[in-house]
Amino acid sequence: MTHSTHTLTIMTERNQPLTATLYSPAEQTNEQVKNAIMLAPATGIKRLFYNSFASYLASQGFGVITYDNEGIGDSLTSPLAKCDASLISWGRHDATAVLDALQDEFPNANYHLIGHSAGGQLIGLMPNYQALSSVVNVACSSGRIKNMEMPFKAQAILFMDGAITLGNLLLGYTPSDKFNMGEPLPRGVAKQWRDWCNGKGYIKTAFGKTVFTHYYDKLTMPSLWLNFSDDDIANAKNVDDMLTVFTAMPAEKRMMTPEQFGLKHIGHMRYFSSKTHAKAPELWQMATDWILQHGA
Repeated sequence: MTHSTHTLTIMTERNQPLTATLYSPAEQTNEQVKNAIMLAPATGIKRLFYNSFASYLASQGFGVITYDNEGIGDSLTSPLAKCDASLISWGRHDATAVLDALQDEFPNANYHLIGHSAGGQLIGLMPNYQALSSVVNVACSSGRIKNMEMPFKAQAILFMDGAITLGNLLLGYTPSDKFNMGEPLPRGVAKQWRDWCNGKGYIKTAFGKTVFTHYYDKLTMPSLWLNFSDDDIANAKNVDDMLTVFTAMPAEKRMMTPEQFGLKHIGHMRYFSSKTHAKAPELWQMATDWILQHGA
């Protein structure tokens, strides 16, 4: 065994319990770990989805934490229609509490965030952002519908303006699972997702309206953005659109094709697949090389 895992319960400032999994590398104590990684999930994606990737990171000597956002997976503690979580609370409260927990568990490490889609978008809401030495964002962009190509654009409009609106109205939440869009979403999360993807700069559309305090212009840690040409959501235009929000963050962009790695498809989700890693181990190596370069 190259690592061990155990489950944590993390309380947020909203007094909401989050369920997380801690991955500790073998043959060293948590106090000896030099680099620890917070693996921030995409919208509506459970932490189990990242288990293979997190296990790989731990096998390479990194401490890792994965988690379910409030209202998702094991962090759903009430009927979903009664959950008042939002994308803002996911960034400001959930991500913040998880980073605090990572520091408690690995007290002598440098800290890094690997964000998948929304996990990278929301970093600028974290008041403890200064603890991060670097960021790796995977399939992260503004997700602006206007910049998508048909026919996926039509599907996105149907989901965002149809399913979210009707689901929230009739059920009190969005049944995203019925549209192959992750777990069912709290109404506030889905509404902000729809509003921000219909605007320019994602969360920038909320500045001065529902977001009055943020740190996007203060993030100066180096960042690596890994994106793929067959990703209908995080296309080149939307990556650049998202980067306009991170005004001070040095960013290295890598827009890659699946064919470069002998793969047929990577898209928005398959970077984290063990099957992808088996065929193209250099993809995960990019993340570990970056962290070692910017860590201890």
